[in-house]
Amino acid sequence: MKVQNSALFQEMQAMASEVGRSNSINNLPTQTQPTSSAQFGDLLTNALDTVNGLQQDAKQKVTAMEMGDRSVSLADVMIASQKSSVAFEATVQVRNKLVEAYKEIMNMPV
Repeated sequence: MKVQNSALFQEMQAMASEVGRSNSINNLPTQTQPTSSAQFGDLLTNALDTVNGLQQDAKQKVTAMEMGDRSVSLADVMIASQKSSVAFEATVQVRNKLVEAYKEIMNMPV
């Protein structure tokens, strides 16, 4: 479980560093430079696609195991299931923080 968390953490750090590099290339905003909301949207979409891919992979391995495929071990199935579970839980936590931040912004006086 700790290895999976560290791998997820490393992936999140890599994504954050990519965003940081793309923002530091040109400090002056131009019309051709994507907006931060577009970058955030792309980042969120990529994260959701990754979670979806992990869940589909886990489902395929579970199905293969249930059908008696000897090339898929129980350990592979359990690891894939845990990876998808951790990724999904992380996504839910991010969503909760976004909703919380949105509510806080909406309650700010103008």
